[in-house]
Amino acid sequence: MAEAVQNARAVRGWSRSSPRPFGALLWALPPIAALALFFLYPLALVVQQSFQPDTGGTSFQPYADVFASEAFRHALWTTVWLALASTAGCLVLGFLLALVIAFVPFPGAKAVARFIDVYLSFPSFLITLALLFIYGTTGIIGSFQFLTTPWGVLLAEVTYFTPFVMRPLLAAFSQLDTAQLEAASSLGARAPRIIRQVILPEALPALAAGGSLVLVLCLNEFGIVLFTGAKGVTTLPMLVYSKAILESDYPGACVVAVVNVLISVGLYGLYRVVSRRAGA
Repeated sequence: MAEAVQNARAVRGWSRSSPRPFGALLWALPPIAALALFFLYPLALVVQQSFQPDTGGTSFQPYADVFASEAFRHALWTTVWLALASTAGCLVLGFLLALVIAFVPFPGAKAVARFIDVYLSFPSFLITLALLFIYGTTGIIGSFQFLTTPWGVLLAEVTYFTPFVMRPLLAAFSQLDTAQLEAASSLGARAPRIIRQVILPEALPALAAGGSLVLVLCLNEFGIVLFTGAKGVTTLPMLVYSKAILESDYPGACVVAVVNVLISVGLYGLYRVVSRRAGA
């Protein structure tokens, strides 16, 4: 009885000392103001500029001009297929490499896992610059001029973004109960079956998280395409750059930027809906 009274007093004391809704709102105002100032306000300016043609006034003419151009449709298709192909390549390669690092004992496995964490901090143009020494016009096998083609851009993106898939996979594999693997192996299951029936179901949430991140990053990638020098590869970010810097078409550049943002936000919303329905 005395213990129950003490618990009741503790609960009442906590409720009196807990922050009230008004106090919580005051604490939330600074980050909300910073978000509005540094992100929402510039984004609103981009959207506003997309409705203001060079002739003056407010209209949908910039959108009509951009959507009617062949360059925009080509850039949209190039962006989508490069992002999808790069994501698929990163998922396959990242899953295989993460399997080797997590479950195949070899000297230096921990060092490789730590290097992946460091690799994530590298800028994308640095990896592309390294690939130029191999596939560039003056590289080791430069006679093929591979890196200036769409397949070269695809290779550079897969090379750079694969660790973004491996990192969540390694975290998921570290929490996997090894007793399940030992039980499956003792029952006669071979490696492909263990991977398919034991490891892969546990890795699906990590694959979905890493794949969605890579997809959004590939949709908005600019440095890799720019540094490869692939003239025939024009993505939406590259189109924004060319319209704003080279053509001084700021309304058109803002239209392309708004489309790029909508695609990214739409994919993120789709990922959230699918993950909730899947119970992830």
